Amino acid sequence: MKPEIILVEPMMPAIETALDASYTVHRLASAPDRDRLLAEVGPRVRAIVTGGGTGVSNAVADACPNLGIIAINGVGTDAVDLEHARARGVRVTNTPGVLTDDVADLAMALLLAASRRLVVGDRFVRAGQWPTGKLPLARKATGKRLGILGLGRIGEAIAVRAAGFGMSIAYTNRKPRADVPYRFVPSLVDLARDSDILVVAASAGPESKNLVGRAVLDALGPEGILINVARGSVVDEPELVAALAEGRLGGAGLDVFANEPHVPEALFALDNVVLQPHQASATLETRTEMGELVLANLTAFFAGQPLRTPVV
Repeated sequence: MKPEIILVEPMMPAIETALDASYTVHRLASAPDRDRLLAEVGPRVRAIVTGGGTGVSNAVADACPNLGIIAINGVGTDAVDLEHARARGVRVTNTPGVLTDDVADLAMALLLAASRRLVVGDRFVRAGQWPTGKLPLARKATGKRLGILGLGRIGEAIAVRAAGFGMSIAYTNRKPRADVPYRFVPSLVDLARDSDILVVAASAGPESKNLVGRAVLDALGPEGILINVARGSVVDEPELVAALAEGRLGGAGLDVFANEPHVPEALFALDNVVLQPHQASATLETRTEMGELVLANLTAFFAGQPLRTPVV
């Protein structure tokens, strides 16, 4: 008999094929009656596979009394109650490292798109306005002052890319790092005030909820740009919308939102915002590599071997 697992959301086809080959997979997203499915198979399930943004609720986890592992296909762990898992003796894994480059690449793409008004220019040309109209001048990216909130793997990868654009780089973190050449600024408000562009790359959780609020946005100012490739919860979204609409913030490039997939409609009409549907790690190469790491963690768990990337 194959071990039974729950798959919360779809993965790459090749990864799902590999899951089906080794496990009896119960797909929660396509179940006609999720509660009925959980009641029927929950007692037999030893593993749950989920995405970083979706996570798994305590109710779903508790419907599986013999649950042994939650394998997250993503780097974020904020959508899983780690303390609840720890109390139950449930292991949790994620997929760090493999998505670092893609997230950093998208951060730079959003930075360039927001600075150079690429989306506005694209719409301008498609609408046939070029022969008779003229776009306002955009902002230069090279040589700007870049602030990074959270200098972990992703934040550091963003800094490396920004250095190629001749940017001066500063960061704020839980504590300064002695192994990087970038300037540490203890205060996030001070960092924002000293930056032309502020990139949010911090981990999400209760301690970082709404960390980027009105004081930070106002310090960044009407010429400043905010880039968020972390989690929507790190930014006070109503304050962000208000700052953009009122001109207190110059622009933004956003891949994440507080209530995904729902985005504040007030942002849709703003030309100073570039929007993405949480696509930072969404490349064929990286999603495949992430899935393979999920498979490796599951294999190790069921074989009683050390997990590849344990969180809990």
